[in-house]
Amino acid sequence: MDYALLFIQTLNGLQLGLLLFLVASGLTLVFGILDFVNLAHGSLYMLGAFICASLTFLLGNFLVAVVVALPLTGVIGYLVERFIARPLYARDHLDHVLGTFGLILVLDTLTHLIWGPAGIAIPLPVWLDGQVNLFEGVVVPIYRLLIIVTGLATAAGLFWLVNYTRLGMLIRAGASNRTMVAALGIDIQTLFALVFALGAMLAGLAGMLIAPISEASIGMGNNIIITAFVVIIVGGIGSMKGAFIAALVIGLIDTLGRSYIDDAFKLFMPSDAAETSAPAVSAMLIYIIMAVILAVRPQGLFPPKVR
Repeated sequence: MDYALLFIQTLNGLQLGLLLFLVASGLTLVFGILDFVNLAHGSLYMLGAFICASLTFLLGNFLVAVVVALPLTGVIGYLVERFIARPLYARDHLDHVLGTFGLILVLDTLTHLIWGPAGIAIPLPVWLDGQVNLFEGVVVPIYRLLIIVTGLATAAGLFWLVNYTRLGMLIRAGASNRTMVAALGIDIQTLFALVFALGAMLAGLAGMLIAPISEASIGMGNNIIITAFVVIIVGGIGSMKGAFIAALVIGLIDTLGRSYIDDAFKLFMPSDAAETSAPAVSAMLIYIIMAVILAVRPQGLFPPKVR
């Protein structure tokens, strides 16, 4: 086995997992606390990428653009919560799905009108647009390491926020029993707006980080939102710990599966059959895992405590 390639693919899987966590953490906050199914969460991921791209060309610095784009994405999330999500809270999940699916179409069209149909490639600073030799045979892009460090730092910051701050206490209480939180005199609407804005910023950050690699493009959030739903189902809806662990597991399994499942199949079937079937099975692998988790532990691996 080529252990250098395995190490590189593991890093790629870790990077994917951390990006999934950024999207899934906001989604699980909104779904777990607000009980709101937000299919348009991926559109906030897309808007974060486009806003960051425009600011990068305007300000001339990618990192400064990220810092400025984050609160702007949060404001968009707040507006979506205030004018789109809030009127739908009292309605059932089907209305949530229909309303946010319509919002996807609206945001995709607005993005097309503002930025045009073509994607936008974001240039990186020279010091980020290079590679580093970790050890013999392993050369990794510096920017990919930055994504991993940023994802881990964000996860640590969220852990501190949720477990050691008053807002985090309210978030955990809302995930456990939202009715009791409202009965204790907490302004539940303000809490919901803050949670929604935080979720938008996390999704936008993921879009900003991936855009220099894959470019900002219309509809880029539609694929990742499906995988993010898989993450929160596997981890447990409303659980930040579950979202983090499940995102890493899903990211590693998806990346390593696509890289090595054909070699595994060749151990017990002809090479032609293995090369034909492996791509299809690797594409289904995370959904197979989700189905198994739903069958064995429907509440997810790390569900929040409910009283």
